[in-house]
Amino acid sequence: MKILVCHNFYQQPGGEDQVFDDECALLESRGHEVVRFTMHNDQLDGMSRVEMVKKTIWNSTVEQDLIALIQRELPDVMHCHNTFPLISPSAYYAAQSQGVAVVQTLHNYRLLCPGATLLRDGKVCEKCIGKRLALPAIRHACYRNNRAATTATTAMLAVHHQKNTWTDVIDRYIALTDFSRQKFIEGGFPAERICLKPNLVQPDPGVGQHDGHYAVFAGRLSPEKGVETLLQTWEHLEAEIPLKILGDGPMAEQVQQAAERDARIEWLGRVDIDEVAHVIGHANVLVMPSVCYETFGRTMIEAFAAGTPVIASRMGAMEELVDEGQTGFLFQPDNAKDLAEKLRQLWQQPDVQQQMRQAAREEYDNQYTAEPNYQRLIEIYEAAMATRGRPASARDLVTV
Repeated sequence: MKILVCHNFYQQPGGEDQVFDDECALLESRGHEVVRFTMHNDQLDGMSRVEMVKKTIWNSTVEQDLIALIQRELPDVMHCHNTFPLISPSAYYAAQSQGVAVVQTLHNYRLLCPGATLLRDGKVCEKCIGKRLALPAIRHACYRNNRAATTATTAMLAVHHQKNTWTDVIDRYIALTDFSRQKFIEGGFPAERICLKPNLVQPDPGVGQHDGHYAVFAGRLSPEKGVETLLQTWEHLEAEIPLKILGDGPMAEQVQQAAERDARIEWLGRVDIDEVAHVIGHANVLVMPSVCYETFGRTMIEAFAAGTPVIASRMGAMEELVDEGQTGFLFQPDNAKDLAEKLRQLWQQPDVQQQMRQAAREEYDNQYTAEPNYQRLIEIYEAAMATRGRPASARDLVTV
């Protein structure tokens, strides 16, 4: 099978970029031919506001480029990870015009919420779910706290609601957890087209040593990731539990100041994926304090792969992924005192830590290794192609 994989990279690297790389590598390792079509948000620099809005709604240049690429490469299916903002939904129509099935992974909530996080002022917000015109988002400038940018994003969503892009042009969606799948169904997306497939962690980092005697946070340093809750927790925590923070972002200055005030906190900044795996593997616990509805939480699965227990917010995908009392603990979102109590509870019970390490690794082996992930991905591609009416061997149906 030949797969065209599309992805718009963000200016700051994130989990979606890693999934794009991982799944391309997975497919190639199983003998499939992967054709990559990528753009990068650095290309926004110097672009006028009018031009940016036009490209966000419909990038005709991308449409023509993809049609030419499809006619040359004859892929069986197109899999999009992120099309926002530069690739745009015009990519779906380019594939449709050539009879190529379309799959879209739902890495975030952008198609339901212009801000993509279902979060406003640090609290969960679902006011735009199901709305064809997300006026509350414009009113509150939910995307980048910028009303003009939010209006452009809202316009893109509204135009494609009107065109029935989300219901008629995309053959299959990939939701990463049942929680996120249900949110998209609530938003009017066709349930029969939303498939469930988690992300994978590849290569397997192996079981860690867990001899570092510290907790770890790994992720973007931003409000929705619960960084404020994390820092407040160490203010409440009297126990000598060191914390290593991996990542960078808009709250980097607050993290640096916290590290300067508290000798238990160490900020390592952005590190490469191998170093992330190393630090998580030597940790006693990974902390995931997000205050938003995560669609997945790849860092948690990296922890499970290493056999590292997770303490996470009791909400969204995190509540679905952590088996309370088995692979970790859950705490009340945005509640630093509750998180501190869960940390103390785990730290005082080394036998429980050991049991959780084994359970976490078993969870990874059963759910998140390469082979079942690959099989599920191929099933989704085949279902999308059947919807489009193109069997895997029908490349000759494409008009060149």
